[in-house]
Amino acid sequence: MIISETKIKGAYLIEPELLVDARGSFAHLWTQRELEAHGLEGRFVECNASFNHRRGTLRGLHYQAAPHGQAKLVRCTRGSMYDVGVDLRPDSPTFRQWVGVELSERNNLMLYLPGDFAHGYQTLEDETEIVYMVTSPYAPASGRGVRWDDPAFGIDWPDVGERIINARDSDYPDFGEGSEQ
Repeated sequence: MIISETKIKGAYLIEPELLVDARGSFAHLWTQRELEAHGLEGRFVECNASFNHRRGTLRGLHYQAAPHGQAKLVRCTRGSMYDVGVDLRPDSPTFRQWVGVELSERNNLMLYLPGDFAHGYQTLEDETEIVYMVTSPYAPASGRGVRWDDPAFGIDWPDVGERIINARDSDYPDFGEGSEQ
């Protein structure tokens, strides 16, 4: 695995090293040992999948309040997506900054986000599937979110025409206005 820190401390782009032969390819998507060697949580307890019918589907920005924060390792297994992580750590030098990367079935890239980041994505193609692993179980009472277009973050989402967003995600408050930090 090639593990590279992004512009946001704690968020990493991970590229599997493909072993290619006449049959196809093989790669380690993650190993606990390699992630932990880079100071990352490598013990995942759930693996989730999200399928999105239409291009422009936007989900997020979601997070779980402490002590239930979920570090995530996100991969696009079909189609493509713009994946975003927002640093919600008040003591971080990159507090309220965001990182966005295109993940696709073609580029094989993954994004690792610490447990105290908000996460969201927008699909760039129809029929896009996302698989992500998390380091702590889903805790509904700790579920939180902030609006995808919150001016506190200034996320530059790709223009894909019509956006498809459910009411919960579009009605989240701005960061600091009713969102629990």
